[in-house]
Amino acid sequence: MIDINLLLFIAIILLSTKVLAIFMKRIHLPQVVGALIAGVLLGPSVFGLIAPNEVISTIAEFGVILLLFTAGMETDFKQLRDSMKSSALISVLGVAAALGGGFAVAFLFGKPSFESFFIGVVIASMSTSITVEVLQEMGKLKTKTGTALLGASLFDDVIVIVMLAVLMGMGTDTGGLSVASIAFTLLKIAGFFIFAFMAGYFINKLFNYMHRIFGERRRLTIFAIAYCFAMAYLAELFGLADITGAYIAGVSLCSTRCVESLETKVHDISYMFFTPVFLANIGIHTSFSGMMGSLVAFSAFLVAAAILSKFIGCGLGAKLCGFTNRESVQVGAGMIARGEVSFIVAAKGIAVGYIGIQLFPSIIVVVLVTVLITPLLLKAAFGKG
Repeated sequence: MIDINLLLFIAIILLSTKVLAIFMKRIHLPQVVGALIAGVLLGPSVFGLIAPNEVISTIAEFGVILLLFTAGMETDFKQLRDSMKSSALISVLGVAAALGGGFAVAFLFGKPSFESFFIGVVIASMSTSITVEVLQEMGKLKTKTGTALLGASLFDDVIVIVMLAVLMGMGTDTGGLSVASIAFTLLKIAGFFIFAFMAGYFINKLFNYMHRIFGERRRLTIFAIAYCFAMAYLAELFGLADITGAYIAGVSLCSTRCVESLETKVHDISYMFFTPVFLANIGIHTSFSGMMGSLVAFSAFLVAAAILSKFIGCGLGAKLCGFTNRESVQVGAGMIARGEVSFIVAAKGIAVGYIGIQLFPSIIVVVLVTVLITPLLLKAAFGKG
């Protein structure tokens, strides 16, 4: 039987996120900031009305998947294909800068070399979902910058997951690097992308055919959501993040005749329930217990490194790829947010003893600050144009 308190929690989350989102809109700030602040206020850091909850976290994960699925459907496939090289360079430079920044801060605070490198890996990947939500709100997702950001975020996740696989390979019984394990992981990742793009080609044709037969009936939306979750499942099965599979599923449908109808219906489902819960859940999971002394200073330096490394590294990558100064600033700002991948990497590192559990509050602070600052920077970078 469902916990009746959960029903009240959901009601409070939906009301508070919407009220604060409306307030943010009134003062000309991104609505997503209001939803994030609502979560912090509701969580243990401020009023303590809602504690981290497994059911709420599950709903939030569905929100992330649907958000990235919608982003995939809104993608201009031709523009995405044309921006692959620039997206790759933006991602590589951003990851390299974040790795160096995280390593430098940790090493400066007396952490061993390996632990310092792992902390760099923790802050290397950006949060696609936050940037997507902000760009959707501003109507900038289909721009050159928006497409480059989506492509770069895809590369970010793949690079960080591969690095995580390599580092976890060091934890084998032999105590050394398991080449066979790493090679197998890389083959799985490559296999997923080959399968995903082949399946996407046939799914695209299938939905065009069903659109001719059924028109824009709701059954197409049900089929599309089923396909989204199937791809998310397969991505996890192949060692990638579920959001990667969801995004590719959306891209598979972005050039179909029924994409506008699908996009509208899926966005409504996500916007009215799942996305507010996802945004609030980030704040609810924010806890500053144990933050004292040198850990406060470490967190402050790590936040600065996380922001500057992505802004400079990704902005430089965009500039080298021929983006204008303004577009480069937009790209740099859009790549700052950290999210679920950072938590995943940190949790795995703590589980095998690569980093100390006392550092987890610092990771939470990095995620929270970058998530809050990214919408503000993006709005400033795009301005009114």
